[in-house]
Amino acid sequence: MRITGGSARGRKLTSPRAGQIRPTCDRVREALFNIIGQRIVHSRVLDLFAGTGAIGIEALSRGAASALFVDRSREAGRLIETNLRACIPHPRAAFLALDLAIAPHLQPLQAAVASAGCFDIVLMDPPYQKNLAQRVLAMVEEADILAKDGLVVVEEHRSAVLPESVASFALTDHRRYGETGLWFFAPQPATHRP
Repeated sequence: MRITGGSARGRKLTSPRAGQIRPTCDRVREALFNIIGQRIVHSRVLDLFAGTGAIGIEALSRGAASALFVDRSREAGRLIETNLRACIPHPRAAFLALDLAIAPHLQPLQAAVASAGCFDIVLMDPPYQKNLAQRVLAMVEEADILAKDGLVVVEEHRSAVLPESVASFALTDHRRYGETGLWFFAPQPATHRP
């Protein structure tokens, strides 16, 4: 598993033992960031269900201003720290241990937003086929942590069925790569903040 673009292109990422974390494969990450394009530059990124940190680190490599990694496991936090040190010389990043599968809300994230501003891009890679994506999307909307012109990207198994809208977010694009699906959500125009 390697970084596919930007300043850390080609750098190898440390992966956990097989089966502990399902990292996003290189091909899907490359496709994702080709779709996002230049909007990643200078963006504030939130990487939910971060695992190895591959998606958020890729965002930093490609010019994101900062990244907040969220995962339930402190072991994931150590793995992300290792991968950040290997790839990004001076990372503008932080880790938050939070189990999104059982969290009733995203209050801990709201504190981060209060000091740093809303996130421009939220990247979410929940465990496949656990029906977490829709619930966490609604939590992101309720927590009011996405910038008015922000983007939420959900990675799920290609067979997952996500609705055309969740809370105030509307589906704008959907792509499939092998067993992986990517869903792109943006705030609906009527819900933009002033």
